[in-house]
Amino acid sequence: MDVLNNLAFGFSHALTLQNLMFCAIGCMVGTLVGLLPGLGPLATISLLLPLTYSIPTTGALIMLAGIYYGAQYGDSVSAITMKIPHASSIVACIDGYQMNLKGQTGLALFTAGISSFIGGTVAIVVLAWLAPSLGEVAFLFGPADYCSLMLLGFLCVSFVTTGHLLNGLAMCLIGVLFGQIGTDVNSGMERFTFDQPFLAEGVGLVSVALGCFGIAEIAKNLDAGNERTPFNGKIHLMPTWPEFKRILPSALRGSAVGSFLGILPGGGPVIAQFAAYALDKKVSKYRHEIGTGVIEGVAGQAAADEAASRTSFIPLMSIGIPENPVMALMMGAFIIKGIQPGPNMIAGHPDLFWGLVASMWIGNVFLLVLNVPLVRYWLSVFKIPYNVLFPSILFFCCIGTFSVNNNLDDIFVTALFGLCGYVFMRLDMDPSPLMLGFILGPMLEENFRRAMLISRGKFDVFVQRPISATLLGLMAVFIAWQLVGFVLQARRKAAARRLASGPAGPAPIEAAPMVPVGAEAAAGAGTGSPPAGV
Repeated sequence: MDVLNNLAFGFSHALTLQNLMFCAIGCMVGTLVGLLPGLGPLATISLLLPLTYSIPTTGALIMLAGIYYGAQYGDSVSAITMKIPHASSIVACIDGYQMNLKGQTGLALFTAGISSFIGGTVAIVVLAWLAPSLGEVAFLFGPADYCSLMLLGFLCVSFVTTGHLLNGLAMCLIGVLFGQIGTDVNSGMERFTFDQPFLAEGVGLVSVALGCFGIAEIAKNLDAGNERTPFNGKIHLMPTWPEFKRILPSALRGSAVGSFLGILPGGGPVIAQFAAYALDKKVSKYRHEIGTGVIEGVAGQAAADEAASRTSFIPLMSIGIPENPVMALMMGAFIIKGIQPGPNMIAGHPDLFWGLVASMWIGNVFLLVLNVPLVRYWLSVFKIPYNVLFPSILFFCCIGTFSVNNNLDDIFVTALFGLCGYVFMRLDMDPSPLMLGFILGPMLEENFRRAMLISRGKFDVFVQRPISATLLGLMAVFIAWQLVGFVLQARRKAAARRLASGPAGPAPIEAAPMVPVGAEAAAGAGTGSPPAGV
């Protein structure tokens, strides 16, 4: 009952005309910016943060939050239609773009929109009920536990995105190596920079994502030499009832995964989308079709993306720990307004806390009402012939890359990763595990070093902690299951080869050629041999 009273108190603040206007502006601006390749919520909040100085505290934070989760949906539009993702929509490229090629673009975008609504709603319920105490769950995870969790993620995602464990792990390892470029945090030594000053801070995530997915896809389309557009066919938005029944289970699973991973520091939407996709690949009724362009591949990751973007506010507002760069900017906005996020925020500023929670659901409604009818207008842009559209796409990719650090060298780095992505596509290697390795590699190294410092170099810390030991046990079960499957598959192939070659035994006796009787007798007479049968 207290939660209902608190939500009613929050809606009384969020439903004012002024705050509704700020929420609508944030959702619309976030969606529009999310449509542009390379410009995600981080760049948008950075640019618009000074504008909030003169806006009332609650309205300013509501608008920034609307920009954040509005851009989460906007990213999926460019990922589905052009296969140009931001960090939060990498997995949408897998099935969403395949649905686009099948002429199901409208259905894919509607699935992303309704799944985002479901994921956001579930996360808001979690946020309202458990925010005062759920943030403490993050304190249960130590450095060793995070290492085991990331290694388990490598195994699962490597297999489900490529279908081959070794290929996926190889791509993950390449991503981890790319993530090591830059300055070592502990020693201050530069690694893999080749004496290039612009690599001292490492390679940007935007450069890798736009290069391996966006520019590589453009190069692939130009190499094919086909006159095509990113969107073909009629727009069918509304799914049938059987299709909606396929959306709902995946969206609920993604909501649960995203709500949990959004709480953990270092989690957030990027990891949540991979985890939701991996879960659907294992438990979905249509798991064998995922990866070929089906609804489940879009619904689960979209719900997890939005759910994680909401619950990522829990560690910020309840503990005072930002879990990703966007939350760090949000924390800066709180501090600018004279509010210190932390355990005392709910008691000290209940109007702001519950007003922000209520505005998240209002923003969900705005996104659903505004974006679903506007899908037809978003897609009208993509009816432009591809040979006219791709220079504009490359232009926005360059702008998005340059806007991160205002450095021209980042554009050349993006082009280099575009070449790498094109080579991977020609070799039928999925770059999705590479992105996961690139994102988690530095985090894995940092937590591994912390675990070693805490345990004074003893590796048994990974089996002494219950959470880490459980995760390592799951890894062992997963590897054993893969090995058993490999052995059984090899036996089935060997049995099939034996059946194809026939039963073992002496060689079959060939029948003697039929010879006319007269000719046989003449042959016998001429050689002095008796005729056959005598």
